[in-house]
This record gives sequence, structure tokens and C-alpha cells, in this order.
Amino acid sequence: MKTISLLTFAASVAFAASAGQAYAGGDAAAGEKVFAKCKACHQVGETAKNAIGPQLNGVDGRKAGSAPDYSYSEPMKNSGITWDEASFKEFIKNPKAKVPGTKMIFQGLPSEGDQENVWVYLAQFGADGKKK
Repeated sequence: MKTISLLTFAASVAFAASAGQAYAGGDAAAGEKVFAKCKACHQVGETAKNAIGPQLNGVDGRKAGSAPDYSYSEPMKNSGITWDEASFKEFIKNPKAKVPGTKMIFQGLPSEGDQENVWVYLAQFGADGKKK
């Protein structure tokens, strides 16, 4: 009886852990839909250019304020941020709180799911705009 209970418990823990990992991985297709809110200012993909905001190709691992040929605010250039999942999610939750003085007028994405999904969507693009 104890063996069955332990196996059931172990299976439950393994299932819960794998379900959490699946969510933690995000959903690029859902992120693309959320990114529609960002398209007024940002582009991504092989034909992406700087617009109102910088193009976001190769954002994973890039220093904030460093996309070529874009005029960043001094606070963004001096933020010390290197984009990764954690820094992106913290920033996109409330850009003006994370980098006071940023030119970015977007109010932010309060939903952790939206933050995660947009990150997964953006992180799939290399610096050349091709999906990795």
C-alpha cells in the first residue's frame, strides 16, 4: 500500500513539474498575437527596420540601447540592462518604472503569461531576423 501511495505521489509531482515547465516555456504563437500591440512602434523579422522604436531582432543577449542606427534616450543607453528573459519581463511589465526617462510610452504588459509569450516570440529571432 505504501509503495502505491509513494508512486502515485511521485507521479503527481512529476506531472505538476512538467506542466509548470511547459507553461514556463511560453507560447511563441500566443506571443505573436500579443506582439500586435507592439507593432505600432517595433518590428521584427527579416525585413525589420527601426521605426518609432528600435527593431527587436536578436534582442536576447543584446545590451539595451545598442540597436544600430536608433536614437535611444540617455536613460535607456545608461540602464545597464542586457536583455534576457528576466530583464525583459521586468521591463515590459512597466517600462517607465524600470527605466525612468525612457522614450517608450507603452504602459506595459501586466500579465505574466503575456510577458512570457512575447519574450518567447521575440527570442526566436536572430540578429539577422531569421528564426533560429
